[in-house]
Amino acid sequence: MRSRCWPLALILSSTLARADFTIPGFELVHTAPQHAGLDTPDLRDPAVVWSELFDSARTQIVLEQFYAADQAGSKLTQVMDRLEAAGRRGVKIRFLMEKKGMFASEAATIARLQRIPNLEYRQLDYSQLTGNGIIHAKFIVADGKTAYVGSQNFDWRSLQHIHETGLKVDDAAMAGRMQAIFEQDWAAQATLAAGGKVAPLRAAEQAADLSQPATLLASPNAYNPDGVGDSEEALPRLMAEAKREVRIQLLDYAPLSFGKPRQYYPLFDNAIRGALARGVKVKLMVSDWNLEKPGVDYLRSLAALPGMEVRYVTIPRDGACIPFARVIHSKTMAIDGQIAWVGTSNWSGGYMDKSRNLEVVLRNPAMAQRIATLHEQTWSSPLARSIEPGKAYTPPDKACRQAS
Repeated sequence: MRSRCWPLALILSSTLARADFTIPGFELVHTAPQHAGLDTPDLRDPAVVWSELFDSARTQIVLEQFYAADQAGSKLTQVMDRLEAAGRRGVKIRFLMEKKGMFASEAATIARLQRIPNLEYRQLDYSQLTGNGIIHAKFIVADGKTAYVGSQNFDWRSLQHIHETGLKVDDAAMAGRMQAIFEQDWAAQATLAAGGKVAPLRAAEQAADLSQPATLLASPNAYNPDGVGDSEEALPRLMAEAKREVRIQLLDYAPLSFGKPRQYYPLFDNAIRGALARGVKVKLMVSDWNLEKPGVDYLRSLAALPGMEVRYVTIPRDGACIPFARVIHSKTMAIDGQIAWVGTSNWSGGYMDKSRNLEVVLRNPAMAQRIATLHEQTWSSPLARSIEPGKAYTPPDKACRQAS
């Protein structure tokens, strides 16, 4: 009898020991850069969650990504092993990547993807749709009913050396809308490859119903399927609800458009300044990459305003310098401990108006407060420093060009 009960005991103990933070339909997932003192034992690792998605798939998996870059023996290698296993058991896999993302991709990683059985790999130049944009979204959908969306790129560094935040989506309706976004972009690639033109799905703005417990937003509005709200329209509406405090975490902040000349893009600045004018406290945390001009000038401008605090974060190296790593890359917002925002957009022009990005809004105090706590963990750490309006700053060597 004892030997027959032992496996059940193992199952129960492993289930009880599993660390995760969930609300109905959603799980908060986090990459803590290793050896940075920012571990989150109650949040699961995206490598585990992605592998779980691939292992659970029965009919199809779709992935839409900015780029693809692995390093042998990394966590992403293990994730790709699970993706390959899914393909070998007959799961249909489609992988859509931004054409401009080749600059950041590893040829060997793309070659491995293309060798996976039952996987079809395509590239889409998103600027052919909007004139000046990219696929910047990072999401996965399994069987049209379970999904993942977050700041993690399909990059080994995003699973080990970068501060990232995302959501596992068990809400089947939202996962289905994410699938619809993928299908729109997949079909657009085929149309363009055949020499055709892709007509916008809509001219009028598709405003989201932000009163719902969970809302999927995306950009650009013109190419959003039915039922997916416009990120650009929704963000200022959400911030207008703030009464006490807004906490924002980003890679970088610059209210400027893509291209040359970089014209002023006021959406984010207006939303923040409007909140401050109502007496709301705003805490904006960015990476030290944002110390580059002209972005740092806008940070200093905000930091001079009453009620505004701006801090930048430097993640220390973990051994030798790793290019484009050891940085905060999460894109989150918590409003009054009541509303949570987890997305893929940086806060500058081009992301919510010209590029494919996804954001999830959750009206859930538990999730909003956990994201606020995640923000506070880094905000109050020795890694964060305040931006001072009159101080000059030197940006980091993010590409590791300087001799160590």
